[in-house]
Amino acid sequence: MTDMPGNRPAPRQGSGSVTIAHVAAAAGVSKQTVSNVMNSPAKVRTETRERVQRAVAELGFQPNRLARALRSSAAGMIACRIEPVSSHSLAHLHDRFLHALAEAGQASGRHLMLFAADDAESEAATCVQLVRTGSVEGVVLYNVVPDDPRPSILTEARVPFVCFGRAADAGWVDVDNARGVASVVDHLAESGHRSIGFLGFPEGHRVGDDRAEGWVTAMDRHGLLAGSHRLDVRGEDTWLSGARMARSLLGRPDAPTALVAASDTLAAGALQAFRDLGLSPGQDVAVVGYDDTPSAEVLDLSSVRQPLPEVGRRIVEALCSPDGTTTPVTSLLPPELIVRGSSRPQA
Repeated sequence: MTDMPGNRPAPRQGSGSVTIAHVAAAAGVSKQTVSNVMNSPAKVRTETRERVQRAVAELGFQPNRLARALRSSAAGMIACRIEPVSSHSLAHLHDRFLHALAEAGQASGRHLMLFAADDAESEAATCVQLVRTGSVEGVVLYNVVPDDPRPSILTEARVPFVCFGRAADAGWVDVDNARGVASVVDHLAESGHRSIGFLGFPEGHRVGDDRAEGWVTAMDRHGLLAGSHRLDVRGEDTWLSGARMARSLLGRPDAPTALVAASDTLAAGALQAFRDLGLSPGQDVAVVGYDDTPSAEVLDLSSVRQPLPEVGRRIVEALCSPDGTTTPVTSLLPPELIVRGSSRPQA
């Protein structure tokens, strides 16, 4: 008959064959409890911890050095969910953010662990599991939005995390989207445009609403808002939607002479509409996008560049402080307008 774990004869004291299972059986606890005593003793009650430590001493248990090295390497890992890429978008901003985060982590001796999740709740559950099992020391939340359930779940579970995107009662780093679009309106107004349309995301999208606010604020500052009735149109972030919205504005009797797009994807759609209507970008109509994707340079498209390397650096600094704690951070970073042929003033 096979012996039950608790009935197995313990190896003689000092034997190299003593395993964590033998210690657990001798102390009357689980193997996970023994592991906690060895690696995170504060998690274990004093009485239980002392019982395990006595069993370790009596059996002469020596933890496997390789296993300990693997566990300690978790202190150099941070995790972030990888999101699916839309076939209708040119942005790929998430990929560029992950690259910036990985580079920032490498500079501070950390490595980036990527994982997939179906939704926000399963993402939060995975984050909790990764930290509690010691796989990573902290996590990064991407694209945090109002009423996002992830920050509260991780806070309650005491999981170290930092957000890319503003969050209440949590550390975050974000880009000033309103300021970015306002700089575009300033650029176009200073180039002589008096009728400037806006191609935006549906209302309720936090980033889209911030960028729309930048358009409204700057248009009002230049005295152009009163004459911009119905020049603010919204649609999904696809190039087909951008082309449709641009055609609707350019088909009006009082068509705008310039367009501000909330993304490079929408701006690319506008460029397609220009071609369909026989218009020349930067000459007949100006257009500026947002995110400065690699496609923007190929298309000679003016765009707003997000400071992703700085975002990654500040997130890693906050998440991986020398004392092992997460440093509170609220950083709002300015973006940069990159002017190209699609909006460069003509001689």
